[in-house]
Amino acid sequence: CLHSPDGDDPDTNRPRSDRAPRIYTRTGDAGFSSTFTGERRPKGDRIFEALGATDELNSAIGLAGEFSSEKGHTFVEQLYKVQCMLQDVGSNIATPLSSAREAHLKRTSFSEKPILELEQWIDSYSEQLPPLRAFILPSGGKSSAALHFSRAVCRRAERCVVPLVQAGEADPNVAKYLNRLSDYLFVLARYAAMKEGKEEKIYIRPDP
Repeated sequence: CLHSPDGDDPDTNRPRSDRAPRIYTRTGDAGFSSTFTGERRPKGDRIFEALGATDELNSAIGLAGEFSSEKGHTFVEQLYKVQCMLQDVGSNIATPLSSAREAHLKRTSFSEKPILELEQWIDSYSEQLPPLRAFILPSGGKSSAALHFSRAVCRRAERCVVPLVQAGEADPNVAKYLNRLSDYLFVLARYAAMKEGKEEKIYIRPDP
């Protein structure tokens, strides 16, 4: 994270606080990083694996949102809301319950409300879609394909979070949210293809 440099700037002889904070901190050069609770853990720790997957998911959804915005899809606002929720997902993951104090828990708690909201969105779009009669391949235009890609990244993020939940280090609602989110992204991908009049490619078994 960003920090405020201290000391004098040798080039200007002004306090460094007069300058913008640096992007780099050098605190992770030895292969360790900090959780929200202040623990220093190796960057290969499963907490950082889950955080990285969640960050990648957020980026993938951001790309899907840009493609969808170009097509005028009204669900772009929902994607933006999801991106904000993923920041909260990351906060919860970065706060291992084994070392969290009450103040940490209050700031990073994750409720069931966003899960229920996703379910409402899923039901709403599902009612407008044609029945699913075959395996759908990621396709259906740029918006749809990007949403399918986001769904795949979401599944990986969920796989990273589940062991943390099972170990009592993360809130079960975080894993539930990611599970519903992958379903939402799948349904939304189909909806985007339908609204754009794009054909969904289906799996065809190759001849033996």
